[in-house]
Amino acid sequence: MTLPSTPPDSRRSFENAPTRSLEVDGTRFAYRELGPQHGSPLVMLNHWGAVLDNFDPRIVDGLASRHRVIAIDYRGIGGSGGKAPVTVAEMAQDTIALIRTMGLGSVDLLGFSLGGFVAQQVVLDAPDLVRRLILTGTGPAGGRGIDRVGRVSWPLILKGLLTRRDPKYYLFFTASARSRQAATAFLQRLKERTNDRDRPASPGAFLRQLKAITAWGRQSPQDLGDIRIPVLIANGDSDIMVPTPNSGDLAHRIPDATLVLYHDAGHGGIFQYHDEFVRDALAFLDN
Repeated sequence: MTLPSTPPDSRRSFENAPTRSLEVDGTRFAYRELGPQHGSPLVMLNHWGAVLDNFDPRIVDGLASRHRVIAIDYRGIGGSGGKAPVTVAEMAQDTIALIRTMGLGSVDLLGFSLGGFVAQQVVLDAPDLVRRLILTGTGPAGGRGIDRVGRVSWPLILKGLLTRRDPKYYLFFTASARSRQAATAFLQRLKERTNDRDRPASPGAFLRQLKAITAWGRQSPQDLGDIRIPVLIANGDSDIMVPTPNSGDLAHRIPDATLVLYHDAGHGGIFQYHDEFVRDALAFLDN
């Protein structure tokens, strides 16, 4: 394995945090980290087709004000090598191996959308590895409508191409003026980093991840009662990608879960309400 020779500078922001890499079983994984070096690290897992530059810098910087934050690229995505897995289980095993190779011990885990699927599987596969879990814009295996993510997304991806807008403008936010304003602000934040930007996901990797999402949606439900750690679940009240009732289902089935729903917000509710989400997440992590 290869570890960086110098620790991250706690004064950095996500905008200028260097991209680092770590070799795990012959595959290079790209990541960025910042924040203080004490306490339990927070590992962040992102959505379908996302690379490091798709993490919301306001959320990362807000969480890194009090926690060491490590944002990673999945195998075959962005700066990470290898071929993108076609199952959530494989992504979870990659995440477990990466955390252990980093020598982190116990971590906190935040998963958004696809990252929430992976985070659930990590906790079920390696319950000793995670102290606290944050699940956002996500749902359980076999959850309502998850196997239809592609069918819901393709028309809005096409709409984005035709209107020259990032498809997340339509996929992650509602049609209200307030939500669309938040969408514009969010997409501008993703452009703040101008140096050392990550490589976009390839079309092949994008499609392979969609296979993993579809399989997760068709998978038999898991016993989420086995998740015995504190869990914060957050979403918008109008998520069309991973329908919002899945968040309620998670909260009902996980014994020590807290549910937060943001008003007039879609799949990207945590981006629309980034200040509120950072406040809620920090309170949860520090409790």
